[in-house]
Amino acid sequence: MDKKKAIQMLNEDLEGEHAAIIQYLTHAYAIGEGDLACEIEAIAREEMRHLDMLAETIVSLGGTPSTKRGTMRTSGKTPPEWMQNDVLAEKGAIALYKKHTATITDPEIKRTLERILSDEESHKGDFVHFIDKTTKEKLKDIRGKINDKTTQILNWGIEHEYTVVIQYMFQSYLTKNHEAQKELQDQGINEMQHLGWLAEKMIDAKGSPHIEHSPVEKTAKSDKLADMLKVDIKVEQRVASAYDKAAKEIKDPKVKKLLERIRDHEIYHTKVFEGILKEEKAKRK
Repeated sequence: MDKKKAIQMLNEDLEGEHAAIIQYLTHAYAIGEGDLACEIEAIAREEMRHLDMLAETIVSLGGTPSTKRGTMRTSGKTPPEWMQNDVLAEKGAIALYKKHTATITDPEIKRTLERILSDEESHKGDFVHFIDKTTKEKLKDIRGKINDKTTQILNWGIEHEYTVVIQYMFQSYLTKNHEAQKELQDQGINEMQHLGWLAEKMIDAKGSPHIEHSPVEKTAKSDKLADMLKVDIKVEQRVASAYDKAAKEIKDPKVKKLLERIRDHEIYHTKVFEGILKEEKAKRK
């Protein structure tokens, strides 16, 4: 099969996984703490693994993973309606994976898609069960409508963290430097933790997490590791300063402590990236 066509199909799958991750996390945060929210977050993590598998396959074919997000199902006002939307999301993914599995002839890619398809079948069953569970337990949307200084800062943080998760993970797929690849993925995972902490704190503040990202900052002319790291370092320095400023403006001690913790993590990320950049420059001498 033509590689270009295979890459196109795999990117379509990847964009669907991206949408599922955010859709499911949004529903988990809106339900709040508890076993069900944890189960939904676990499914989102499996979708992240799928995205990782697809991105690596795309790169192996000489392609570039898409940073776009597929269509999310955002209708519904109650948890049972959300779970129904999640069932529909899984049905759509299953149909697409079956189509692509039947079309792609490469045995390794076919095996990867069949593995993901198996997971999606399981997820569909989980969400069917969750429709009944959310109905019986009478779960409600616990998000609030507060829009004050605190919730605005928290949503700013969520937007930033979501953006750099995409940025670092996709950079990790593009570099051939294994140490840099690992560090970029590690920092990306840490940024995803930040997103979760901020979203949970948003719920506590009676606000509503707005999980959207700003444009991913790419190098203007190059995807070389050194150029990517220079961009990342500037981002981390700028955001560490922004978190520091925000922490000083916040009165809530718990939110202040969280912002300071994330600030310290961003400073650490800066130092990690500076270390890799230094090593990369030394190799060129």
